Amino acid sequence: MATSEWEDDWELCNDDGFVYKRKKRCPDALSAAPPPPLSDPQAEENHRKERKRRALIKIKEKYQREIDHWEHLSNTLGALEETAHQQQRRQQQQQEQASSSLPLVDSPSPEFVCRTLVDELLLQAEAQEAVIHDVSHLCDVAEAMCNVQDEQLKQSFIDLPIWGSPRELMASLCDE
Repeated sequence: MATSEWEDDWELCNDDGFVYKRKKRCPDALSAAPPPPLSDPQAEENHRKERKRRALIKIKEKYQREIDHWEHLSNTLGALEETAHQQQRRQQQQQEQASSSLPLVDSPSPEFVCRTLVDELLLQAEAQEAVIHDVSHLCDVAEAMCNVQDEQLKQSFIDLPIWGSPRELMASLCDE
C-alpha cells in the first residue's frame, strides 16, 4: 500500500534516450510542459535547443540574484568604512579643538595629559567597536547565505530518485 502511494509521486522521464524517474510536477508545471516529441528531427532539435535556452536563462537569473546580493553586501561594507573614516575625522577635529582651546601653559599637568589620552583612546575604541559590530553582522549574513546554498545543494542530492528503494531503482535502470 505504501509503495503504491510512493509510486504515485514519481514519473518516468525519457530525455533523449536517458530514462530516469523524477517527482511529479504540479498541474501548473505539467500544463506549461512542451508537447511530446515529434517525429520530425528538426522539431526535436528546436525543442531541445529551447529547453537548453530556458535552463540557461534560469541559471543566469539565479546567479544574477546572487551577484546583486553580494554587491549589496559590498556597498554596505563600503558605507561602514566611510562612516568609520568620518568618525576618525571627527575625533581628530575634536582633539584639535581641545588642544587649541587649552590655555597656553608651559607644562600641562600630568593628570590633564592622562585624561585627554584616556578620552582619545576611549573614542578610538568606541569607533573600532562599531566597525567590528558592523563587520560581524556582514559576516553573519554571508554565513547565512552560504548555509542556505549548502542546504539547497544537499536537498538537490536528497531529491534524486536513487534514494528510493533499490528494487525500483533497478527496475527503472532495466526498463531501457
